[in-house]
Amino acid sequence: MWPGSNQVSTAFWNTIIEEHGLDADGHLKPDQDEYSSKRIDVFFSEASNHKYVPRAVAVDLEPATLDTIRSGPLGHIYRPDNLISGDSGAGNNWAKGFYTEGAELMESVMDAVRHEAEQADSLQGFQLAHSLGGGTGSGLGTLLLTRIKEEYPDRMLSTYSVLPSPKVSETVTEPYNAVLSFNQLIDHADATYCLDNEALYNICENTLKIARPTHKDLNALIALVMSGVTTCLRYPGQLNGDLRKLAVNLVPYPRLHFFTAGFAPLVATNAKSFQNYTVPELTQQLFSPTNVMAACNPYHGKYLTISTIFRGKVAMKEVEDAIAAARQRNFQYFVEWIPNNVQTSVCNVPPKGLETSATFIANSTAIQELLSRISDQFSLMFKRKAFLHWYTNEGMELAEFGEASSNLKDLILEYQQYQEAGIDDEIVDEEGLIYEDHAVYDSVVDEYAQGA
Repeated sequence: MWPGSNQVSTAFWNTIIEEHGLDADGHLKPDQDEYSSKRIDVFFSEASNHKYVPRAVAVDLEPATLDTIRSGPLGHIYRPDNLISGDSGAGNNWAKGFYTEGAELMESVMDAVRHEAEQADSLQGFQLAHSLGGGTGSGLGTLLLTRIKEEYPDRMLSTYSVLPSPKVSETVTEPYNAVLSFNQLIDHADATYCLDNEALYNICENTLKIARPTHKDLNALIALVMSGVTTCLRYPGQLNGDLRKLAVNLVPYPRLHFFTAGFAPLVATNAKSFQNYTVPELTQQLFSPTNVMAACNPYHGKYLTISTIFRGKVAMKEVEDAIAAARQRNFQYFVEWIPNNVQTSVCNVPPKGLETSATFIANSTAIQELLSRISDQFSLMFKRKAFLHWYTNEGMELAEFGEASSNLKDLILEYQQYQEAGIDDEIVDEEGLIYEDHAVYDSVVDEYAQGA
């Protein structure tokens, strides 16, 4: 699904269309290797005349963006019924996307989603790319999220959420839209990959040496991460990982499902011919703070869990050794109460144009930096009741703002609590009972299990 973030999703589809060896009309190019089409039906459905159609639904409240896609080089590959647009736009207003304009469009969107879900042999989940700053991506995006969760409660729901940047702000109401969106993401998403334009801009400028990065450059970086995350779904691998395995290994508590992402190798175009990245070098770049695609420093927090996905002709032992060495080097940045908290996946098929690559997904308590920044910006405006009439005119109540802000602040406190927790700190169970340390808690759990 791609509500309000169609440029990001277009970059992703461009990437995997090229990886699977399809032309602009959806036909397999001649002379493709066996891996290109082996699991092509995971992300593509086969139509007549051996044409492969992306399993994608694109939604926008204004038609201009989708018109650009239709008239673009890959306009013929998408199913026309799955490009759905409104007429008036959301005007950077979350309430318009969630309650009024977006709600009117929702039935036709859900019909397209149901059609794609029914075409799948074994539906594992949904991926949703959206921006939290504007009105469509935030309002319509989270409305779509809640509707999918209602209809498919047992399926995985991953979101790629582009957050408002600390320096690059496109609209003054971004903090409202982002906080109201987080209120829904906390309760309805299973995994949220947090990305922001400022961090992506810095990577393009400082690492890739692009003098004036465009949105196309930023979206290409996000597409690399999305391609990496879905690699093990699209190709056979030695150590497999999929959306559910990723979530099981990365989410220790249901609410703590907000991840940072990274990709390696990232190298300037003119330096590519001088580089041949080994697994230890890739791993070193993955753990570098400059590689994080969100405006937070992992060294200011602690890693709860990590997942790494390596692609190309790499040996599993080499990967395990490199990860173990990196974990040992950075041991002070890992929580001590989750042992073996780095998961690895290996796929033999490299991305186009590279011999090896690696994708990095981290559940780090440092994400609270990013969440706190948005929460503080929200509080500054909400204290003065600025711009609220645009939201209340669409039928929203002020209480919703208070609830959303409170929910986000609770999430920040939870990340803080688990960052500071040691092995023998007191534990609060789901019923609110406090135990002095893990040993006492474990003994109670054992007694309960024996009694059961």
